Amino acid sequence: MNKNSKSESYAAAGVDITAGYKAVELMKAHIARTIVQSKPDDIGGFGGLFTLDLTGYKNPILVSGTDGVGTKLKMAFLMDKHNTVGIDCVAMCVNDVICCGAKPLFFLDYIACGKNVPEKIADIVSGICDGCVMAHSELVGGETAEMPGFYPVDEYDLAGFSVGIVDKDKVIDNKKMAVGDVMIALPSSGVHSNGFSLVRKVFDVENCDIKSPLEALGGKSLGETLLTPTKIYVKPVLALLDEVEVKGISHITGGGFYENMPRSIPDGLKVVIKKEDVKILPIFKLLQETGNIPERDMFNTFNMGVGMSIIVKAEDVEKSLSILKAHGEDAYVIGHIEASDSDEKININL
Repeated sequence: MNKNSKSESYAAAGVDITAGYKAVELMKAHIARTIVQSKPDDIGGFGGLFTLDLTGYKNPILVSGTDGVGTKLKMAFLMDKHNTVGIDCVAMCVNDVICCGAKPLFFLDYIACGKNVPEKIADIVSGICDGCVMAHSELVGGETAEMPGFYPVDEYDLAGFSVGIVDKDKVIDNKKMAVGDVMIALPSSGVHSNGFSLVRKVFDVENCDIKSPLEALGGKSLGETLLTPTKIYVKPVLALLDEVEVKGISHITGGGFYENMPRSIPDGLKVVIKKEDVKILPIFKLLQETGNIPERDMFNTFNMGVGMSIIVKAEDVEKSLSILKAHGEDAYVIGHIEASDSDEKININL
């Protein structure tokens, strides 16, 4: 900590430089957990350092992704629980990167707040580090911006940036997808980090009891259920890519099935899904009933219990399911690929 740096004038304007130093000190033990191959001498410099090992790569391509947590942060504020939204931030980025077949390498975060409370910032970063460990990705740097008058003193925003690597000939580009291929679903942990503007409106979370257990949610509270972190799929998907030819991957985020699944399907093909084959989580049933939301809107907004979809050859289905289940994923078949004579790339029997 720099004990010689302190500005009374800046502090009077609402920015405490020393709080920033303290936050960095509190972060260091968490960040150290994420270091895989780099050996930075210090944390808090002007740039994040990463040792790039290209062993085994013939034509490496870097793949990047960036995202935030969105209005799910409101749930963290209401629950006064800040050590899980960092997992969401990492997940939203690394889950996108692996859709190209890339292995996440490192991560950077950006936290903007109304008031820098070092212990709260360290709590947020602890969640980011948990996510990085799950993704086998190093947290090499970040930024905490104290912005009084712009954000309320007890609120913050959180975003991140991930970089991964893949050999050019292993990039997943859906060019080999064909009629008869099969779509496998990887279950989500809940709402993940999308659609929370609608979720908050339906449940009126600012004015309802979000902490009492609900039978419809298996005894969990609404707040606990909604704050459940986004699942990170890096390790099971990379394990699958090592052994099976994967023809397409979709991360099911905002826009649900209808927007995300078609992104991995080429023109002339479509995925056909039976609604009864989708293992819909209780939170989505409660959300639909409470908000009287049309079924198509549900599938066009939320993940409905499917956080990621993967397309493989029919003869590789059993092997794929076995690999994914060995890595903790209760994967199951959700649909198959058919020819399409229109621009429709997804058909669900709603």
